[in-house]
Amino acid sequence: MCRGDVQLPECRECIQNITAGLLDFCPNQKQAIAWYWNICMLRYSNKTILGTLATPPPGLWVRDTRNATSYEQFKASLRTLLDNLRGRAAYGGPLRKVAAGNVTATDFQSIYALVQCTPDLSPEDCGKCLIEAAKDIPRCCDGMRGGIVFWPSCNIRFEMYSFYNETRLQELALPGEGDGSNTTRIVIIIVVSIVACVILAVFLGVLLRKRIKRKPRETHETVDDIRTTESLKYALSTIRDATNDFSNDNKLGQGGFGAVYKGKLPNGEEIAVKRLSKDSGQGDLEFKNEVLLLAKLQHRNLVRLLGFCLEAMEKLLVYEFVQNASLDLFIFDPTKRTYLDWKRRYKIIGGIARGILYLHEDSQLRIIHRDLKPSNVLLDGSMNPKIADFGMARLFGQDETQDYTSRIVGTYGYMAPEYAIHGQFSIKSDVFSFGVLVLEIISGQRNNCLRRGENVENLLSFAWKNWRDGTTENMVDPFLRSSSGSMSDIMRCIHIGLLCVQENAADRPTMASVILMLNSFSLNGSTY
Repeated sequence: MCRGDVQLPECRECIQNITAGLLDFCPNQKQAIAWYWNICMLRYSNKTILGTLATPPPGLWVRDTRNATSYEQFKASLRTLLDNLRGRAAYGGPLRKVAAGNVTATDFQSIYALVQCTPDLSPEDCGKCLIEAAKDIPRCCDGMRGGIVFWPSCNIRFEMYSFYNETRLQELALPGEGDGSNTTRIVIIIVVSIVACVILAVFLGVLLRKRIKRKPRETHETVDDIRTTESLKYALSTIRDATNDFSNDNKLGQGGFGAVYKGKLPNGEEIAVKRLSKDSGQGDLEFKNEVLLLAKLQHRNLVRLLGFCLEAMEKLLVYEFVQNASLDLFIFDPTKRTYLDWKRRYKIIGGIARGILYLHEDSQLRIIHRDLKPSNVLLDGSMNPKIADFGMARLFGQDETQDYTSRIVGTYGYMAPEYAIHGQFSIKSDVFSFGVLVLEIISGQRNNCLRRGENVENLLSFAWKNWRDGTTENMVDPFLRSSSGSMSDIMRCIHIGLLCVQENAADRPTMASVILMLNSFSLNGSTY
């Protein structure tokens, strides 16, 4: 289910991302539920779930960490708004049960809220779900300026800024074709819109021709980009021959935007081909990102782009073939991770750090990766790490330090809190992801499902607890404890990882400081 105001392409993209995430993190579970920010949710079960009101567990809370002013008045205004929206959502119709609105609260500030139920619920169950979910607000977000309560059958979000597409919600609320006056109104709106678009297109065409004639130099950079990418083009027939027409025998894996295949060019060179999905209305932006970014990036710890193909509805990216596949296939495998002694793991940590530093400071572009995780780190024949998958990357100017987005992309568990909650990202967002990677490499456990006997808990909370209790060695992969690795070096890297995953972005070190610490024999918190 997507949020009621989300457009179809964004909905499709969210569902594909969340599907890939569930397959990665819940490979053997009989039932699971995941929420991707406040855009979509996906739930499956081995039991009947349609038409049945589900109450937590499981459930999830997300909150703004800033306090609201005059909270009693704020709370009363929010309660009034949610009561009003609940009835509108419950009786919204058989295909959508969503409502949004705002109310003026304290200090002339507005509160915006959106409530939604799964469309299979009856109006009575929808109302009941929203009432119970609202009772979670004092527990999760008491005195806060915003928050989200996720339940399997409904969700509530409130903020002190407009976060939903009001126009889209109004379109969904239009009556059906049985209402003659509204049908006429819709026809008039469509006709007027088409005429306006034609006039605008003609005007922009004339304006563009004038700009091209007067300022040809302005297109220089674009032309250079086109020339760069043109020189990297592969024919589709060449790629088909190299991969044996994308045979399953050559399939290396499946990612969020499609499958990856191994191939061999006529000159004997081995390649990896990422084939973007045809049936999804997405991937164009990510495809262009990777071609333009990777064509300009050269570093031994970044995967090398050899070329691309854009032909016959196919979008293909051609990379160097990296022999040992991705890092997650080693560190999360009980057998394979014994091959990664401390020397190799330390080498991998250092290589990833150098690759990120190159992206942040040493390349001609400043790039925020935004999706650093073990499956996006490839290992060559010598176990050197290479950062891959730049489809989510964002380009910064040299003087820029941070930006905001309403389109949250990446993988939960590796996202910095300021990015996951507020859409704010910077180089410190990648530093957070790197810290999670370091802790996973040392522990051999996924960040969201650390297993200790019968218990499963979050890796970061487990790490902080043991750090405070002076039992940090509990974090270390048992194989490393029994090997010849230096426990002092391992403890130093755990310390670095924890510095990187601090909640406040300003407290995290830069990647330059991280590399300095990795190559030092002592840590002094006063130096960063």
